[in-house]
Amino acid sequence: MLRHHFTVDVEEYFHPTAMSPHFPMSGWDGLERRSPQVVGRILEFLAARGVRATFFIVGWLAERERDMVRAIARAGHEIASHGYEHELVGTLGPDAFRGSVRRSRAVLQDVTGTDVVGYRAPSFSIVPGLEWAFDVLLEEGYCYDASLFPVSQHPTYGYPTAPRDPHWIERGSGRLAEFPATTLRLLGSTLPASGGAYFRLLPYGLVREGLRQAARREAPGMFYIHPWELDDWAPSVDAPRLQKIRTFAGRARCWDRLGRLFDDFGFCEVRATLALMGAG
Repeated sequence: MLRHHFTVDVEEYFHPTAMSPHFPMSGWDGLERRSPQVVGRILEFLAARGVRATFFIVGWLAERERDMVRAIARAGHEIASHGYEHELVGTLGPDAFRGSVRRSRAVLQDVTGTDVVGYRAPSFSIVPGLEWAFDVLLEEGYCYDASLFPVSQHPTYGYPTAPRDPHWIERGSGRLAEFPATTLRLLGSTLPASGGAYFRLLPYGLVREGLRQAARREAPGMFYIHPWELDDWAPSVDAPRLQKIRTFAGRARCWDRLGRLFDDFGFCEVRATLALMGAG
C-alpha cells in the first residue's frame, strides 16, 4: 500500500512568520515553551497507530529542549532540520542561510547521534530566484529538501513550476531529492492541500482529496502540522485579528481530523521514500 508522508514542523507559537513581528528573537528565551508537552502527545498518537514520521525541528528549540528531540528519535522517527532561527531563506541570504542549516544540522546530530539529511525551509520560503539554496544544502550534507509548494496563490511563498510529486533537482554540486507540499487540482487550478492552516480552517475533504489525487498518480503526498496547531492554549498577542485567526483558529478540531486522516491513509517518514528513490 502506498504511504504518504506525515511530517511535524517542530517550532514554538512565537516562530511562525506571521507572529515574528510580535515576538523578536531577542526575547525568545523569556517566553514559555509549549512544544515538549504537545510533541509528547503527538508521539503517543503516532505510537498507537504504529506510524513513523519526520520531525523538522528548529535548531534554536532543539538546543533548549534536548530531551524532547531525544524522545522523538528514541521513538524511531526521523529527525530533520527546519533551520536554526526560523527565518525566511530570502531574508537570510546565501551566507546566513549556510550558517543556519549548518548550525541546525550540527545541533540535531549532536543531540541524537544520528545523521540528519532532510531540510524544510521555514514558511516554505525557497521560491523562484533562490535556487542557490539547493547548492548550499548539498554542500552542507543534506540529501533532500521539502520546501517547495507548487502553488501561485500564496502572497509569501510558492514555486508554481515545481513538479507536484517527489523528484530530483539536478545541480552542479549534485542532485537533491525534493518532496513538495501536496496540492489539489480543482477546476483547472492548483490549490494548496497539505496541512497547516488549510487543514485547520478549510473542509477536511480538501486535504483528503489532495492525498487521494497523489495516490492516483502513485506518488506519496506530503502532510504537515505544527505543535502549536495542536495545543489548547494560545498566546495573548497584540496582532491584527485576521492574523491571529489565520494562525490559531480551528485548532480545536485538529485532533479529531488527524484521527480521520489516519483512518483514511497510511503514512511513513520521508527517509523511507528517499531510500526507495536510491539515496539516503
